[in-house]
Amino acid sequence: MSIFDGTRLKPEQLNLDLSRLQQGWYADFYFENIIGILESLSAHGARFTGHSWRLEQQGVTPPQLAELEIGNLAVEMQWFTRRMPYSVVAGVDVALAMLQGAIGYHDAQGQFVNTYARCSIEAVQDGVKAVYDGNPLAVQPVLKVRGRYRDIALLETPTLGVLARASRIATNVYHTLKAARGKPVLFFPARFDAPEVQALDGYAYWIGVQRYNHDTQQQVQPSVSTPAQAAWWGGTASGTLAHAGIAVFLGDTVAVMLAFAATRPPEIPRIALVDFDNDCIGTTLAVMDAMFARYRELADAGNAVEAERYRLYAVRPDTSGNLRDVRVPPLGERTLDNGVNPRLIFMLREAINTAWLRWELPAAWLDAAREWCRKIKIVVTGGFSAEKIDRFEELGVPVDMYGVGSALFSNSDLEGTNNDFTADVVRVQVGGAWYHLAKIGRQACANPDLELIHHGYN
Repeated sequence: MSIFDGTRLKPEQLNLDLSRLQQGWYADFYFENIIGILESLSAHGARFTGHSWRLEQQGVTPPQLAELEIGNLAVEMQWFTRRMPYSVVAGVDVALAMLQGAIGYHDAQGQFVNTYARCSIEAVQDGVKAVYDGNPLAVQPVLKVRGRYRDIALLETPTLGVLARASRIATNVYHTLKAARGKPVLFFPARFDAPEVQALDGYAYWIGVQRYNHDTQQQVQPSVSTPAQAAWWGGTASGTLAHAGIAVFLGDTVAVMLAFAATRPPEIPRIALVDFDNDCIGTTLAVMDAMFARYRELADAGNAVEAERYRLYAVRPDTSGNLRDVRVPPLGERTLDNGVNPRLIFMLREAINTAWLRWELPAAWLDAAREWCRKIKIVVTGGFSAEKIDRFEELGVPVDMYGVGSALFSNSDLEGTNNDFTADVVRVQVGGAWYHLAKIGRQACANPDLELIHHGYN
């Protein structure tokens, strides 16, 4: 359930590999070892034969411990983020679906026995912020489970993984939108990871956008590039052209944009990719010349609807970081000269705004031509991160939208984007009562955002 729409993702939406989750296919193998030990002890009715000073300090007596069926020990576990100062949490609904479908054990005949109904589950909603100040004794759990440990153990690895990945992307998107001062951030990282994770990634992006809108009272619209990325939140994919599309028109950007305008549905924005010849301004002006000429021709013929097909919505410079656009004078520093840089965009905006002055137009068309040009937006792509976007915004670079790719996957201690999650056993059940038991430096913690999902263990 996200805090924005009040609904949870349904397990059937997620296409989880429940059979292999149940078998431990996605679990670190050391969990298989501890489960094997506990199952064997349970089969022989074994009791605890060790010593627990932690429980004895809390009043549990040695005779009570000696009666404990250690193979069937019930525990309380908590999952928490370790990103400072907070994470925008996502992936909770997927983790819950994993628990619902794969908590349990295999009986002597090899049949899976689901024991989810015996467990107690608490979870936050996707979209909440979970705070972490670096102190593992004061965390904000996003998920708590009470149940027999050997039924839960195989799900620690995959639930941590989905929470870490989705929350990392949601939090990175949130910070990138803050850097962009609320300008749209287009989600372009599909080509940097496996297709199987696109639905989760796109959903995490949507959570990040919604959290930003929630906190700022803005209405930034999400935009993803593949249908899979939009599948879980009910959106649609969008996009225009790739460099390969220009190549198959033999490098003629004008020709491909005229064909695009003539053949593609009018509701698809006409965005020209303008760096194919490493001359963003020259290519932009050539595209504008051709598309406006056709726009004017159709409008003069009284075909206003058809003319709108030739309204250029935006241009997209995507200059490689190892190239300097031919229109950018060299300053001698690669970081200032190469790629999509502030000077190029300032020059491009000026060229777009004044392009109409180059056209020989009757007086009746002057205002319309000027407005046609000024409405054209600039979408920048190519190596953008929150840091680069922040620099552009501080300089007042006239960008309307940012396309961001692999930076939204960043998981770096150096960049402060490490979004690892941890799960700990923090309590155990003895004689119907719960007692604190965690490794040194950890303890059971509370989170006011936790909600009861299912009640089993008291």
